[in-house]
Amino acid sequence: MKLYNSLTHTRDEFVTHEPGKVTMYTCGPTVYHFAHIGNLRSYIMEDVLEKYLNFAGYEVKRAMNITDVGHLTSDADTGEDKMLKGARREHKTVMEIAQFYTDAFFADCEKLHIKKPEIVVPATSYIDHFIEMVSKLLEKGYAYEAGGNIYFDTAKLDEYYVFNKQNQEDLAVGVRDGVEEDGNKRNKCDFVLWFTKSKFEDQELKWDSPWGVGYPGWHIECSAISLNTLGEYLDLHCGGIDNAFPHHTNEIAQSEAYLGHKWCSSWFHVLHLNTNDGKMSKSKGEFLTVSLLEEKGYDPLVYRFFCLQSHYRKALVFSYEGLDNARVSYDKLVARLAELKPAEPTACDLEAAKPLIDRFREAMDNDLNTAMGVTALYDVVKAKISDAAKLYAIAEMDEVLSCGLIAAADKKRAEAEEAAKAAEAEKAAAAAALAADPMAAEIEAAIKERADAKKAKNYARADEIRKELLEKGIVLVDTKDGTTWQKA
Repeated sequence: MKLYNSLTHTRDEFVTHEPGKVTMYTCGPTVYHFAHIGNLRSYIMEDVLEKYLNFAGYEVKRAMNITDVGHLTSDADTGEDKMLKGARREHKTVMEIAQFYTDAFFADCEKLHIKKPEIVVPATSYIDHFIEMVSKLLEKGYAYEAGGNIYFDTAKLDEYYVFNKQNQEDLAVGVRDGVEEDGNKRNKCDFVLWFTKSKFEDQELKWDSPWGVGYPGWHIECSAISLNTLGEYLDLHCGGIDNAFPHHTNEIAQSEAYLGHKWCSSWFHVLHLNTNDGKMSKSKGEFLTVSLLEEKGYDPLVYRFFCLQSHYRKALVFSYEGLDNARVSYDKLVARLAELKPAEPTACDLEAAKPLIDRFREAMDNDLNTAMGVTALYDVVKAKISDAAKLYAIAEMDEVLSCGLIAAADKKRAEAEEAAKAAEAEKAAAAAALAADPMAAEIEAAIKERADAKKAKNYARADEIRKELLEKGIVLVDTKDGTTWQKA
């Protein structure tokens, strides 16, 4: 399997520290508001990646943080505390906000068939681990105290800008015009590990530390959670492309300084979901959430299907027209599958399905090409193989894509069968009612006489019989199976 590695800027053969096992870390949500569908695009693609690794035979251990403290609105060390902002907006405590939006996030994930990671850690439950890590970085000379805060010293690194190469001179404070200068920092790109003097007087969450009462910086949490739950060698780190700098850059800096060796070998970044007006955010335009899509009549799995039709390393433009097109395609695919007759696949069916499943593997092995993976679904539908083989192949592929295709097809097939049974029952009831009519014997005799007249080519008499019955309020209906009657 080849994956694009943001660290090397190449598609590399995916190799793990321990053969057959994958340690995978996902940057989780900051739970101060609902996740918008742009955030959720990243989680959908990370979910597909985890499920495909399992499909490919790996044993995956995945951890994710829940940011409920320390994330400022700039994603660096400036701006407002996002959790405090949410608490003020809704007149609740920070922890009430955190619990509500954590639950909302996982409810959205469930609707989108995003599997909950094996390990989920709220940042506030790991304060002791953060303090231990900061203490060791101070001890090793990679951190310093200034102005009541603990900073990471980026000048101590051989290389800081690991994802995008920049001049070493840029590490100096104030080299470029327009750069906001923190007088406490020795270097412009130094970042806060621990605030011992709150940036906001009404900061709700604070803890004792060796340096005074305070709270952690945002970047320290992912490093400490990953190291303590997945070990000191991480195979795969995931997140949106906006996390690459400064968040993931700072994670690498502090983790490798703490460990004394390379930390994570492969980095998986998902590009933005944009609107026609630019990058999607919570602060501008229509706030696009899963609930809003549902209110507008869209199944969340249609949005998942929409995302899968594009490669994760391409920016995807969201529009309702695009979502409508995805819904039409999804519904047509489900309808085609509903027409197939379910049966237990035989050995021959499994053998016939194998080349089609291999085609799906080839697509996914090629840097998780979900667009080609979806094409492989259509190849199955068009293939000249048994219905059982088709349904088996689709079920295997949808274990990874998780669009609920088999369940949706089963539901549609059951609804069609129920509708057919209801129509048949209605037809039988109507026939029974007609048979019970006092005129039934007379009408059936007239129908027989008319049939005999037509056989004798006495069409005038046949027409006369039809007319006589019509005058009595009886309409004859000629079909290929014979003549039936009904009341006018």
